[in-house]
Amino acid sequence: MAGAQAQDSVAPEATPASASEPGGASRCMSREDCVAGIRSALKHPTVRFLMERMEKSGCPVWPRLITATTCSSSGGYASGFGIKVCCNHMQFQDEINQVLIHELIHAYDDCVGKNLDWKNCAHHACSEIRANHLSGDCHYKRELLRGFMKMRGHEQECVKRRSLMSLKTNPYCSDAAAKDAIEAVWDICYNDTRPFDRAP
Repeated sequence: MAGAQAQDSVAPEATPASASEPGGASRCMSREDCVAGIRSALKHPTVRFLMERMEKSGCPVWPRLITATTCSSSGGYASGFGIKVCCNHMQFQDEINQVLIHELIHAYDDCVGKNLDWKNCAHHACSEIRANHLSGDCHYKRELLRGFMKMRGHEQECVKRRSLMSLKTNPYCSDAAAKDAIEAVWDICYNDTRPFDRAP
């Protein structure tokens, strides 16, 4: 995703839709409600924190950074194009908040990682591990709602599972390369909590 990439092309990064996992959503909110939800999410403390950290790192948060659209995943980030929130997968405000937090972590990584190459499976894997870990995507309550009942060790398993799902959407990463990349960068990237002092 380095450089220009058309919005309708296959994006190396896309947040897996919750409907693809057990217990996933089947109804979605209207586009108008989704746009209102995005406006509301911009006031969320974590969203505001991430946007402020991007600005402080020298990456302007331009007005059209976030767009509401219809797509095959719950959301995504493309370098140079910004963040998309897929309204056809949103049911609740919390889902919009989570998508924005997850994708803003990718945008932050793209901002501070001057040599970040989204076609490189290890680079993409690192950002996915960070986004899934730091966004709260793998909080045990979210996992229970998805139908994953394991209590002990669930968070790391969830981060690996969701990171692998996203990496599999990258046309430059085979299934084997995606798994290998996650294992290769796991320790460094899982423990990298920037811009937070520690994992939220």
